[in-house]
Amino acid sequence: MSGRPTKIVCVGRNYREHARELQHEVPAYPLLFLKPPSALIASGESIVLPPASARVDFEAEIGVVIGRRMHHVGADQAPHFIRGFVCLNDVTARDLQKTDGQWARAKGFDTFCPVGPRVAEELDWRELEVYGRVNGEERQYGKASDMVFPIPMLLSYISGIMTLEPGDIVATGTPAGVGPLAPGDVVEVEVPGVGILSNPVRAYDE
Repeated sequence: MSGRPTKIVCVGRNYREHARELQHEVPAYPLLFLKPPSALIASGESIVLPPASARVDFEAEIGVVIGRRMHHVGADQAPHFIRGFVCLNDVTARDLQKTDGQWARAKGFDTFCPVGPRVAEELDWRELEVYGRVNGEERQYGKASDMVFPIPMLLSYISGIMTLEPGDIVATGTPAGVGPLAPGDVVEVEVPGVGILSNPVRAYDE
């Protein structure tokens, strides 16, 4: 991707099985949080495990890149504001997420938002799938059609709260199967039609 988004808006618990695996209720409305643009890295760059966390998880997701300014846009019109789609890894310090009571630290470390390998345009959001793999082993699989809140509804809901600018990214939630990363792992997120996002994992002091 060229340029840096003004914000990365993420959606929690948007697959029922993932909410269940974390023993959380499925929310009545989209559960939103933000990741800082400073967390972005590209395919091939390293995810760095911070000393503050004893458990860092991968979360494979479909990322939506905004193409036009969105402000109070209806769900029926929302697809017209999509530039394209990316693979995204919502890397999470799971232990800090549980202890902090809010998610800014757990989701916001440098390197905690791998995105890539390209922005794929002219894909049908209804047909999108996502795979998560660690060291070649499939750990996650999900379909956009399985989301609790479909992509157009998410974009409409977010645009009614905050204006989405061109280049902003919306992370649409992760399917079940998340798990911890260790130094030396290689984690992949694949969205067919987009490509494979691949990132090695290393300790902070390496």
